[in-house]
Amino acid sequence: MGFKVMGANRHLEDTVTEPAVPDLASLTIGVLGGTGPQGKGLALRWAVAGLRVVIGSRSAERAEKAAAELAELAVSVNPSAEVSGADNHGCAAAADLVLVAVPWDGHDALLTSLREQLAGKIVIDCVNPLGFDKQGPFPLRVAEGSAAQQAAALLPESRVTAAFHHVSAVTLADLSVPKIDLDVLVLGEDRAATDQVRALADTIPGVRGVYGGRLRNAGQVEALTANLIAINRRYKTHAGIRITDLP
Repeated sequence: MGFKVMGANRHLEDTVTEPAVPDLASLTIGVLGGTGPQGKGLALRWAVAGLRVVIGSRSAERAEKAAAELAELAVSVNPSAEVSGADNHGCAAAADLVLVAVPWDGHDALLTSLREQLAGKIVIDCVNPLGFDKQGPFPLRVAEGSAAQQAAALLPESRVTAAFHHVSAVTLADLSVPKIDLDVLVLGEDRAATDQVRALADTIPGVRGVYGGRLRNAGQVEALTANLIAINRRYKTHAGIRITDLP
């Protein structure tokens, strides 16, 4: 599944020299919701890539147990892998860059409670507000426009981005799959922040981070997850997206 991006319509801003991206190896990557399938899968892949990861949960004990399991898996591929666990507040405080991978129904309350710990940090929201009924998945209406826009409103002192909405948790968890054929759309208002998140996506072999616009466009990216779930159910696969016609 792909999306055609016409090369003839590139904007002048696309010719601007890319700014240097800070060394991710020097940072701690926090994963709020790190005991859920999506959070655990991304934490695992980042640990295998050699990044320092701390996963968060409402229960520090649960986070530490999940971290120990992930560390065992990651070390089997990369002996220098490092994964630790903490409660959500500890995770947010310890991390330099934080992924939000929590259920939608707890999204606003959690971020409100972590406003102080997340101030000044890049926050990556990958939450998909979806509902399910007998006809399948469907996007929920969000007052702010999207989960990412809600995060930006709740975290005015953070550098909020949106990314990693369409990565299969099943594929992430399966280390027998060495490369993941996927583009990750990264959205945000801060160029340096989106570049850093793109670089984070690139640490997973086969994955490419692609700038996808400002946060006002995050709603349609989140909603597309419903289509991918429908595809996966129909074709018994783990579909992702690729953007065509990029260098």
